[in-house]
Amino acid sequence: MLILNDLISTLDFNAPVRDIRQGLFQTGVLTRYCGLAATLPRDALRQEPQMVREPGFLLDKTSENLARMVFSESILESALGMAAINSLLEVDLASCAELNAADLLLEKGEGKNVAIIGHFPFVPKVRERAKGLWVIERNPREGDFEESEAEDLIPRADVVAITGTALTNHTLEHLLELCKPGAFTVILGATTPLSPVFFDYGVHALSGTLVVDADLALRCISQGANFRQIRGVRKLTMTRP
Repeated sequence: MLILNDLISTLDFNAPVRDIRQGLFQTGVLTRYCGLAATLPRDALRQEPQMVREPGFLLDKTSENLARMVFSESILESALGMAAINSLLEVDLASCAELNAADLLLEKGEGKNVAIIGHFPFVPKVRERAKGLWVIERNPREGDFEESEAEDLIPRADVVAITGTALTNHTLEHLLELCKPGAFTVILGATTPLSPVFFDYGVHALSGTLVVDADLALRCISQGANFRQIRGVRKLTMTRP
């Protein structure tokens, strides 16, 4: 978990934990800023035990202790840790563009072999332009590939898009190791930290979310919003210099 350790080492923990919301689809934490992470309910329900420890008392934790929950084997606790990390990040807006992951992949994947880890709504559009598309999913839908096939498929891809939840389930480093030299790699989704730390690990772009209205975003999460229903956010992409 070198990436997580490096990411945490960049954070300033001098901020109180002000609010925590863990909805069915998204988790939100408010410290210095508001950070998001996917909750991953289906993965969480497969775990035993699958509960968050100390529910009702998490606001008593320091921001550092909450962020370090990202190392937990519990998916729900790890999601809380990821959201806390995102809430503490100082995002360099000068290094970001108002560009969402779908548009980036449509551009980079034109006529190429593309592997996407995680099933996203824009998959059909990418399929129309890519030479070949492999969607690799822990919870596969029709046409998706099983997680076990990543070992064979990712090394064949020219463009690799990895869901930020690979940080939550601690698989990101292995997935990056499978990418062939020269492949364009992007981490995407609400869980993705907009941090240049990832560029040291060969990542070319980060497509994530910046919360600009914490009250609105947290209210949406509390009322069962999935990522596309959350308001008060900006979709940004940070690219390697």
